[in-house]
Amino acid sequence: MKKLDIYIMKQIAVGFLLVALSLMSMLWLTQSLRFVEMVTDKGLSVYLFIEMTSLLMPRVFTIISPIALFVAVMFVYNRLITDSELVVMKAVGISSVLIARAAVYVGIVLAIFNVFVLNVGIPKAEERFRDLEFEVKNSFTKMMLREGAFTTFKDSMTVFVDKFENNGSAKGIIVSERKKANEKVITVAESGILEYTDVGPKILLKNGTRQTMNKRTGQFSSMRFEEYLVDFGDLSVARKKNKSVRERGIKELFNEANNPNIAKKEALSFRAEAHRRLIAPFFNLVMALIACCGLLVANFNRRGHGRVITLSILFMILVQSLDMAFANMARKNELVVILMYLNCILPLCITGFLLYKTPSFKKKKKMKMETSNEI
Repeated sequence: MKKLDIYIMKQIAVGFLLVALSLMSMLWLTQSLRFVEMVTDKGLSVYLFIEMTSLLMPRVFTIISPIALFVAVMFVYNRLITDSELVVMKAVGISSVLIARAAVYVGIVLAIFNVFVLNVGIPKAEERFRDLEFEVKNSFTKMMLREGAFTTFKDSMTVFVDKFENNGSAKGIIVSERKKANEKVITVAESGILEYTDVGPKILLKNGTRQTMNKRTGQFSSMRFEEYLVDFGDLSVARKKNKSVRERGIKELFNEANNPNIAKKEALSFRAEAHRRLIAPFFNLVMALIACCGLLVANFNRRGHGRVITLSILFMILVQSLDMAFANMARKNELVVILMYLNCILPLCITGFLLYKTPSFKKKKKMKMETSNEI
C-alpha cells in the first residue's frame, strides 16, 4: 500500500505545483501592476520592485492552495478512472478509504505548511512589505528626484531640479514650502547638494533667493543668500502607526481581541482573523476529500463522470463562498465563528462517512452472491 500511496501522491504533488505556480504567476502579474507607477515615476529599482511584489505571494498562496489542490486531486483521480487503474484497485479489494489516503496525506502536509505560512510567513512578509512601501513613498533616498520634474513631499513641499551633475550636486533648484496655512515660501537657487542625516534628508542650496508671501496680510519679503539649508523634516511618521491585522501573529491577535482598551469592532476583527488562521489550513484537507470523494463513491461509467465532477466543483465553490462570507460576518458578530468551524468540520465528516461506507468491488460481489443464494 505504501507504493500505491507514493504513486498517487507524486502525481498529486506535480499537479498541485503546476496549478499553484500558474495561478500565482497570473496573480503576481496583476498585483505587480500596482507598482508600475513607483518604477516609472519614483525611480524604484528593479530589485525592490521584485522584492515588494514577491512579499505579497505568501498571502496569495494561502488563498489558492486549497483550490489548486482540489484541481490536482480531481485531475489525478479522474485520470486513474480513465486509465482503468482505479477499477483494478477496487477489483482487488482496495477500499475507497485506502485509495483516498494519498490525497489525505497531501492535504495534511499542505495544511501543516499553511499553518506556518499563515502564522509566521505572512506576518513577517507583511511587516517587511510595509517597511519597504513606507521607504519608497516617504523616504527621500528611495524617491529619487528626477530632472525636469516636480516632486512633492508630505503635501507641504515641492522640489524641482533642472539638472543633476556627475559629482552628486544639482543645478537649477526650486523649492516651494507651505509650512503655515497662510504663508508660502519659494526658494530658487543656482545649485545645491543633497545631504542625508539621521534626523532626515536636507538640501544645501547655494546662491539663490528666498521669497515669502503671507496671503492673509499680503506681506511680501525677499532675501538673497549664498548658502541656505532646507530641512525636509521627519519623514518617518508612518512608522508610528499600529500594526495591521495581517502583521500580527495568532497569539498577538487573541491578546488584542481580549484587550479592554480597544473598540469592540476592532476586537471582533482581531478575533475573527485569529480563528480564521486556525481554520484556513484545514481547507486543504477538505478540498482534497471533496475532489476525490465523488469519483470514488460514484459507480464506474464508461461515458465519464461529468455530472459527478460538476457536483464536486459546485460543492467546493459553496464551501469556499461560505468560508469568505462567514469570515466577514464574524467581524460583526462573534457567534458566527461557530459557523466558520462547522463549514470546515461538516464537509470533512460528510466526505469521510461516504468514503467509509462505500464498499469495494469484492464486497459488492460477495453481497450479490449472498443475495442470490438466499433467493
